[in-house]
Amino acid sequence: MAKTAWVTDSTAFLDEELKNHPDIYTVPLTISLDGEEFIDGVDLTPAELFNRLKFLKSPPKTSQPSVGAFQTLYERLSKDYDQIVAVLLSGKLSGTVSSSEQAAKLVDIPVTTFDSQILTYPMSALLKKGIEWLEAGETLDVVIEKLEKIRDTSETYVLVGSLEQLHRGGRMSGLQFFLGSMLNVKPIISFDQGSLIVKEKVRSEKKAKEKVLDYFHLAYEKNQVNEVYILYGLHEEQAEEWRRELENQYPHLNIVCCPLGAVIGVHAGENTLGISWYNGL
Repeated sequence: MAKTAWVTDSTAFLDEELKNHPDIYTVPLTISLDGEEFIDGVDLTPAELFNRLKFLKSPPKTSQPSVGAFQTLYERLSKDYDQIVAVLLSGKLSGTVSSSEQAAKLVDIPVTTFDSQILTYPMSALLKKGIEWLEAGETLDVVIEKLEKIRDTSETYVLVGSLEQLHRGGRMSGLQFFLGSMLNVKPIISFDQGSLIVKEKVRSEKKAKEKVLDYFHLAYEKNQVNEVYILYGLHEEQAEEWRRELENQYPHLNIVCCPLGAVIGVHAGENTLGISWYNGL
């Protein structure tokens, strides 16, 4: 069996299982605050980020890992591994996938770059399944095909904590931002093949949460979903409230609460709350 290194980026949420896996490596993104650069997950915690955002003179920026950063890692891994699989943040939200693909052309070791079309723990869930299948003896081609099928069943709905940050970061148009901020409309953000879209506009946060839970209930009844991911900006208590509500309705459901992290927080805001699942997992 070919020895495989698994690579992801710093927007992934690594639980203890993934943190302790000997063959997983992370390439960090960069956050720029008033000209000062921070390495995601190393120099800046989400709490520190959200505190600094209140006092910034210019909009914060995030940067994908460079081609050179991936190349350096891949060359190092080539000494101990036969192949590399990189499971990365949606290529529609970041150039991280592109950087990996360019780096792959510069090294001798085979590199498969997989666009998760998602972020944080839903991306980590794909990483886990890929490792599980490959270790069980599936070929890499079969593993990638299975991951693509699961990826395409994803549903993610997000209540963004700060429309202003999403707008300033270029992830929401001026018109959508204006409608949301001036008319007290709460947009429900979703993903369409890795791109952010406005799924629906609701008049209050309470109604938006109810609508999102309705989406999940329909998916659960149709597909018997086994696992769901609750994503939050800074305030874990908001995620725990959703967890308790879901546990009461679906006692056999595996529920994972995880922070969005600093890079996503730059664009979404500290009060962001989302829910994600795979209908085919």
